Amino acid sequence: MVSLALFCTASLLAGGLYWFVCILGSAEQKGKRAVDLSGGSIAKEKVQDNYKQYWSFFRRPKEIEGAEKVPAFVDTFYNLVTDIYEWGWGQSFHFSPSIPGKSHRDATRIHEEMAVDLLNIKPGARILDAGCGVGGPMRAIAAHSGANVVGITINEYQVNRARMHNKKAGLDKQCEVVCGNFLQMPFDDNSFDGAYSIEATCHAPKLEDVYSEIYRVLKPGSLYVSYEWVTTELYRGDDAEHVEVIQGIERGDALPGLRSYKDIAEVAKKVGFEVLKEQDLAKPPANPWWTRLKMGRIAYWRNHILITVLAWLGIAPKGVVDVHEMLFVTADYLTRGGETGIFTPMHMILCRKPESKSASSSD
Repeated sequence: MVSLALFCTASLLAGGLYWFVCILGSAEQKGKRAVDLSGGSIAKEKVQDNYKQYWSFFRRPKEIEGAEKVPAFVDTFYNLVTDIYEWGWGQSFHFSPSIPGKSHRDATRIHEEMAVDLLNIKPGARILDAGCGVGGPMRAIAAHSGANVVGITINEYQVNRARMHNKKAGLDKQCEVVCGNFLQMPFDDNSFDGAYSIEATCHAPKLEDVYSEIYRVLKPGSLYVSYEWVTTELYRGDDAEHVEVIQGIERGDALPGLRSYKDIAEVAKKVGFEVLKEQDLAKPPANPWWTRLKMGRIAYWRNHILITVLAWLGIAPKGVVDVHEMLFVTADYLTRGGETGIFTPMHMILCRKPESKSASSSD
């Protein structure tokens, strides 16, 4: 009887694990399996140490302010979170307004296609994705527009993931991925027909630095569109709850400091861009972007149990459990930021590089 009970218990545990991984888990649909969760380029035994190192930046905030420290800070973050993002969220590491009757995947694709539609480019054009991640937006934009997309990300692990996905999608001839810092890009002046960044330039310590680099590599007359993470006109720096929410978002998303919506156009003009349009895409009539986070709470606990079990078995690095918990806490701050209206991840700005310097100075 004891042996039968043990056998039944073991069978239930094995069946439960299989159910979590293969039935409920979304990993297979999105390209990353739960049993393959890792710390990116970080060795398995060093994931937990790197997680502690990530948090040390916030114990020494002056280091985050130094531009030379930020690339390593952001690279560490994406080594820690890339697999979890891809497994639990998908290949596009950004938000989008929810659309009635549309899946999250469709809403995401529509949000990405709108960005390239604003650029008004033709098939075969060469455009830049500044901060491409694992390339979800890149592939959607290449397929939709017929453009050749060159993406840059600071994280080598993401480069490898993006290239794998590009080949799997049959878009590797149309999509190129480069490992590099978008503050110092390895591209020639005036070499792109257009550029976009989707919730990526928030990682730059100074927006002026990344905008000036994008300006440099664009051909005269070309357009640039960005979806920016910013505090809105409702944010109050003297409100303790507002400050707590914004700092929670910064800590959980590797941000050297969120900017105000008022800063974006000012910086764009400072580096030479003409600002054609500016709009918070999260405002009504758009439907809330944060509902996906609220709806994902059950999935979080399901996934957290699975990750904890995999870490206990030695399949997943122990630090992955800490990272997953950090992301859940951050999701709560993001939700509060959306519900109170003090934060938006999709402040859109559309800019043009003037045809000539004289055209810019005549504005």
